[in-house]
Amino acid sequence: MNDPQAQAPDPAMPPKPGDQSLIPQEHQPHAGESLLKLSIGAIGVVFGDIGTSPIYAFRETFAGHHKLLPDAPHVMGVLSLIFWSMMVVVTLKYVSIIMRADNKGEGGSLALLALVSRSLKGEKRWTKGLVLLGVFATALFFGDSMITPAISVLSAVEGLTVVESGMGEFVIPIAIGILIGLFMLQARGTARIGVLFGPIMLLYFAVLAVLGLVNLVAMPGVLWSLNPMHALAFFAHEPLRAFLAMGSVVLAVTGAEALYADMGHFGRQPIRLSWLVFVLPALMLNYLGQGAMILSATPADAMEIIKSPFFLLAPDEFRLPLVILATMATVIASQAVISGAFSVTQQAIQLGFIPRLRITHTSAAAAGQIYIPVINWTLMVMVILLVLGFKTSTNLAAAYGIAVTGAMLIDTLLLATLLFSLWKWNKAGAGVLILLFLLVDLAYFSANLTKVPDGGWFPLLIGFIAFTLLTTWAKGRELMLKRLNEVAMPVQVFVKSAANSAERVPGTAVFMTTARDGVPHALLHNLKHNKVLHERVILLTVRIEDVPYVSQAYRTQVKEFGQGFYRMVVHYGFMQEPDVPAALSNVQGIGAPLRMMDTSFFLARQTLIASSRPGMWVWREKLFAWMLRNAESAMEFFKLPSNRVVELGSQVEI
Repeated sequence: MNDPQAQAPDPAMPPKPGDQSLIPQEHQPHAGESLLKLSIGAIGVVFGDIGTSPIYAFRETFAGHHKLLPDAPHVMGVLSLIFWSMMVVVTLKYVSIIMRADNKGEGGSLALLALVSRSLKGEKRWTKGLVLLGVFATALFFGDSMITPAISVLSAVEGLTVVESGMGEFVIPIAIGILIGLFMLQARGTARIGVLFGPIMLLYFAVLAVLGLVNLVAMPGVLWSLNPMHALAFFAHEPLRAFLAMGSVVLAVTGAEALYADMGHFGRQPIRLSWLVFVLPALMLNYLGQGAMILSATPADAMEIIKSPFFLLAPDEFRLPLVILATMATVIASQAVISGAFSVTQQAIQLGFIPRLRITHTSAAAAGQIYIPVINWTLMVMVILLVLGFKTSTNLAAAYGIAVTGAMLIDTLLLATLLFSLWKWNKAGAGVLILLFLLVDLAYFSANLTKVPDGGWFPLLIGFIAFTLLTTWAKGRELMLKRLNEVAMPVQVFVKSAANSAERVPGTAVFMTTARDGVPHALLHNLKHNKVLHERVILLTVRIEDVPYVSQAYRTQVKEFGQGFYRMVVHYGFMQEPDVPAALSNVQGIGAPLRMMDTSFFLARQTLIASSRPGMWVWREKLFAWMLRNAESAMEFFKLPSNRVVELGSQVEI
């Protein structure tokens, strides 16, 4: 699955999919770093989202939009659901199985989609549907990345009302202030403050475990809730209430997909070790502690405790420090989601689903630390509007879950393709696993659909808007390239007819082209208006492969046409940033080395004319034209020297 912005023929040997040499040594997964160090780092980044769930998940199940009486059968049933959800969804599905589906070390919906697409090469009927599913999962992620900072920070700051009841009117201003500060810091990067993430989250999870254990010791009988029979009994006696409760229970596993998405940062083993040895026990101890505290109280007290069980786990003198620590943890969780939005956007740009956007690297050492201004400010505005519109974390909880469960369901469908088509697992065993995952995912997704009127419409709306934008851009680029290719002149014909008749001038002309074949429109326009050709003409295409990294050895391929004409393809992985001058500086097989002062870069800028030709609805053509006008300049995106660039316009009817 290649970038529609960067298609090219393969004039020489292309990189081979699955060839480990495509990954340069500096991108081999964490060579030389200790497993313990990486595991601690993963705790600070990967588990922020799922780690902050105890602040609101248990509370929302009982005191949310579908209230439950906090008595023994319900508490034991909910705890059993939480535990087995963590075991099936997080431990079995993501940690044990899906994390094996790494695309050269990288994870996430788009990386999984690229892997599945390669496994189904030639099966166009299936590939198209799976691509749409993967794109929709990506679209849902953007909705999730707006809700997560809002609900996480707001739920933590609401702990101030437990410390002092009169603080209620300050919750929203404080939460908005924290969120604005968080988004303002993004341009500076997280390298400096990132070193604090690991120790803070280690302390946070340790506090979760201790608070839960203290209350659990007072009522150890709560441990029996780990028996799945309590969950089954809940469904047997009150099927409707149990079904509705699943819409809130799923909040305990939100962030599971982050384990897979962030796999490229730390590797599979450190994340697995952190989850099984430290994070999972800490989370379950805290949930069990909340349940034990409620069951130890009188029915009247239990009704009050359930309004904020997380903060009431701590004694009075420790509640304010707990609020501060929880707020720091939610900021870290929000930072991870925001960084994830930047990473997903970069992948989508490289894979041809989003127009070029301005991307800034905030760290010279860590290639993955990037900043995308338009995404940052859009997220900030939407997060603030969410806080102002929903006002409480309980209201936001109604909007949370649909995006996450939708993405989880899509991951299961993509995983099914991998198990049967690529990994060739035993059909019976793989079928049982997929049915189990589908049963759980569909139950959670359908339970969350009941929250659509109460706020669940928001992530669906954002998802459909993002899906429309992503698919419109991909389809529009495909149609535009098709129209350009229809009138393209073969290079060999052009070289024979024009090279000898046109005047040749000193220097090198590099014509950037996305066409698979043929002469770029910019070259034809230049010859038509200026009546000259440079001594050396390079038709250059940047091609984004469906692997995260392409090694330097495979960076460029060159084909010579004679008369000073060359076709060059520059290959990058979808996690790499194109730098054309750097790629040209070491290229071989084009005669004398390139000198930037003697090189001119010619870019074509298309102006679209909406038409009734088959392809897209007129409104989508106009939307695509707007996206094309607002895309980042190819000059900046490919790091071309501004004083050596010439832009030539043309009109295209799609």
